[in-house]
Amino acid sequence: MAEQVYDFIVCGSGASGGVVASQLAENPDVSVLLIEAGGDERVEQARDARIWMQNIGSERDWQFRSEPCAALNGRSPPLPMGKVLGGGSSVNGLVWARGHRNDFDSWASAADDQGWSYQSVLEVYKRIERWVGPADETRRGTEGPFYLTHPVNPNPVALALRDAADSLGIRAVDDLNGAAVEGPGAAGIPNVPVVGDSERVSVATAYIRPRMAQPNLTVMLDACVEQVLLQGRRASGVRLRRNGEQIEIAARHEVVLSLGAINTPKVLMLSGIGDAQSLAGHGIDLVQHLPGVGRNFQDHILVAGCCWEYPEPQPPRNNSAEFTFFAKSDPSLPTPDLQPMLEECAFGSEITRPQYRLPVDPSLAWTLAPGLVRPHSRGQVLLSGNRFSDPVRVEANFLSDERDVKALLKGIEICRELGNSQALRPFVKRELMPGPLNGTDMLDFLRNAAGTYFHQTCTAKMGTDEMSVVDGRLRVYGIEGLRIADGSIMPDITTGNTMAPCVLIGQRAADMLRADNGL
Repeated sequence: MAEQVYDFIVCGSGASGGVVASQLAENPDVSVLLIEAGGDERVEQARDARIWMQNIGSERDWQFRSEPCAALNGRSPPLPMGKVLGGGSSVNGLVWARGHRNDFDSWASAADDQGWSYQSVLEVYKRIERWVGPADETRRGTEGPFYLTHPVNPNPVALALRDAADSLGIRAVDDLNGAAVEGPGAAGIPNVPVVGDSERVSVATAYIRPRMAQPNLTVMLDACVEQVLLQGRRASGVRLRRNGEQIEIAARHEVVLSLGAINTPKVLMLSGIGDAQSLAGHGIDLVQHLPGVGRNFQDHILVAGCCWEYPEPQPPRNNSAEFTFFAKSDPSLPTPDLQPMLEECAFGSEITRPQYRLPVDPSLAWTLAPGLVRPHSRGQVLLSGNRFSDPVRVEANFLSDERDVKALLKGIEICRELGNSQALRPFVKRELMPGPLNGTDMLDFLRNAAGTYFHQTCTAKMGTDEMSVVDGRLRVYGIEGLRIADGSIMPDITTGNTMAPCVLIGQRAADMLRADNGL
């Protein structure tokens, strides 16, 4: 078979990779291959925003799990990640949260690159967004490809929670991605990429499918990238597996890894890029010593959760998560560290759900799930062998830092205060979970209920120190023609759901690739 060659190979079609491929393919003279390990996203569970949780554990989920976490009473929480065209943007909870001003100014400092500062990325966000909501010419874009709005006719419990939060001093705002991301916290109805009352907009629908008929964009589904091919210290292509066959494809210009915070470091390490001692232990020849590959794993922590029974059944609407707020667990913090989320169902863990006899029917109960979005706990991604088929080991280490425990206990306290407030009484028959527990019992509840917020990041971080993997232009140190564009490049996780920052990363990567390759 003749050698397959493309100008650019983009590995992974998620919130970052799909944007990179689409933007590069805008130039008809540039050939782009987009490789996705999963399949077609045009299924009901991905299309209907109200039932997004049905994707967890399905064939559209990589179904990763953490190694046992000592601080979670030895539990091994699942770590869902999208395995489908559009990646996480096709299966997630659809909340668009840009991140706080301080996040990006911190990134700019870490990378020594003001292109990542808040003022700089604000202009990129405006190019991305097609915002249908309260006008804000300074901060919001209205002509971009990614449709965003407020949920149509939101669940009344979401509106009551907004009023209750405001009465507690967490200011209710009309737009959580406006001036709110520059301040000490706010509450409101989130931005969502939902058309009508339930149709999801994803990177697949907004970026990839509009270009799939172009001859210069090839989208390869059900193809798993296993290794970056290297000629010396230059990326020359990729090796992938499809239908049991191993295929090598060449890149004229660059290879872009957008495989997410678990598979990106895995493929780097299998390609000889990582910590020298670790690679030697698996019999992998070293190409570039980068000890930060797989380190610095971060994820927001979501507690499942503070739950109440409805007096009358109330079916979920829109994205089934129509309220959130940002607040500080300690007033001295520079940035909000708490982001609880409304889940329009009884949301419990594998331990708390049977323990509290939570109903399965989502219309019978609602949950305000405490969330920590400035975690101090750090984990790592490790190989278990030198083949891609060898399962990766993810040590999430949730709640391993006691500061996270303290913050989330405060988060539970605030959520219970809101749920049991006067404003919520019309929507509460009784509190199902956790109730007024004492200190020891509440701590045990937290350890049994805490898990992922589905926001795995930071394992190939951008920066200038010895643990950094990419520079400010997302180039892998020591390797020519190889960049990373996904959540793994974050030096620290953003304050809020990570889809929006990953789309931002994809757009910035595309801009850099075009500029650096003279396109």
